[in-house]
Amino acid sequence: MRRPLLVLAVLLGLAVAAHAAPAAPGFRLRTIGGGRTIDSRELTGTKIIVLRFQASYCKPCVQESPALSRIAERYREQDVEIIAIHVQDTLADTKRFLDRTKATYPIAMDPRLNLGNRFGFKGTPYTVVIDKKGEMVVRLHGENAVSRLPRMLDSLLKRDQP
Repeated sequence: MRRPLLVLAVLLGLAVAAHAAPAAPGFRLRTIGGGRTIDSRELTGTKIIVLRFQASYCKPCVQESPALSRIAERYREQDVEIIAIHVQDTLADTKRFLDRTKATYPIAMDPRLNLGNRFGFKGTPYTVVIDKKGEMVVRLHGENAVSRLPRMLDSLLKRDQP
């Protein structure tokens, strides 16, 4: 009787160990305004990446933009890179969004959802947190993700301390 229980315990342990966070797809983005190129391969291993899929026509995205800017400022020196990706949007509308919200985080474009679909995008707003190992540890659909970000980022930063 003990042997089958031992086998079951080992199998359960292997199943738990195999359930790691999925690896984030690699990406390379060019930001609007500053024209900076962001390459995920350069960030993996050194920074936590927050991808915020949003759009100029998304009311929650507009409303949460000031809070996202504050979070970006707060964590900028703490190895966190926050990047907004405007999906299914025009450059002109995205620039108006930037002017209206005074966003301080970099914004890139994904008008055809080439990147969004690789990250499981289903609608705006959508937030993905990628840890320093390059794993997608959090995926949040809908509003209020921004209000939960500080607690998540603090936890990840604490986990990564030597």
